[in-house]
Amino acid sequence: MKINIAVPSTGLQKIIEIDDEKRLQNLYERRMAQEVDGSIIGDEFEGYIFRISGGNDKQGFPMRQGVLTNTRVRLLCKKGHKCYRQRRAGERKRKSVRGCIVGHDIAVLNLVVTKVGDNPVPGLTDDSVPRRLGPKRANNIRKLFNLSKEDDVRQYVIARTFTNKKGVEIRKAPKIQRLVTPLTLQRKRARKALKMNSVLRNKEEAAAYKKLVAQRLAAQKDARRSLISKRRSTRKSAKIAA
Repeated sequence: MKINIAVPSTGLQKIIEIDDEKRLQNLYERRMAQEVDGSIIGDEFEGYIFRISGGNDKQGFPMRQGVLTNTRVRLLCKKGHKCYRQRRAGERKRKSVRGCIVGHDIAVLNLVVTKVGDNPVPGLTDDSVPRRLGPKRANNIRKLFNLSKEDDVRQYVIARTFTNKKGVEIRKAPKIQRLVTPLTLQRKRARKALKMNSVLRNKEEAAAYKKLVAQRLAAQKDARRSLISKRRSTRKSAKIAA
């Protein structure tokens, strides 16, 4: 079985192959997101703690969290499910995935270091790879550089410069997400004003409708009264004539 070990703090990862079945026995029947002691894998990982983040079997089918089995199953997947990408609107498809329990037929097991031990491991903790891409969200940029609300986030976004095929130097930076600018505040005010105008207009229209209904009812009552009075007068005149 191949073990893929990743260290988020350094950005490095390393693949080691373990053929000793006695050592692998300690990994079997463990679930995804469970933590295991590093000494299980080897003496060089003494003091390390790993978290099982996933894996693939020999045919390449990935492990899926929440499927409590160590075999392969076929699940009916829809939009938003793991291990599936929707091609058409409303499409559902049955896909083969592995359960979240580690079995003997797992080919590659992914581990993430949650606690680094005392001994450095070459290729994992002795070096670090800088992140090429920085954060995009405005609050995450503020958190990274410890900025206040008054600071301009656009001056601190991580950008890179490179020369294109035409020999022109280009600066490339991500579009900052959730950035509050005077224009966004103006649009927010416009949306709020539109909503308030709609509420006021609806109130005015409702009041005008009630007034019209009251007028119509009053007119109907007057017409009915006049009709009744006419009938009474005709009956009186008929009686007098008789």
